[in-house]
Amino acid sequence: MSLTPVQELRRIAEAVGQIRGHTVQDVEIRSDCRQLRVTLEDGKILLLSVLLDDSGKPRLDADLVRLEEVVPTRQLEVRFEESG
Repeated sequence: MSLTPVQELRRIAEAVGQIRGHTVQDVEIRSDCRQLRVTLEDGKILLLSVLLDDSGKPRLDADLVRLEEVVPTRQLEVRFEESG
């Protein structure tokens, strides 16, 4: 039996703990059951995945993705006029 390093468990617990008190908008699971995607109402996404390490053993991974707000930038419009 392989033990998961404490640092990995702390990282996963921190990612899952950050969604406490948030409203879940959607939950999706991949058809091969290797990834669970939890979309929160504020736009954050929690990804829980089963990854294979170098020796082929499965390990649990969790990531909390925060979508950055895209601020539209003004574009400079240049028009070329034909002379003559």
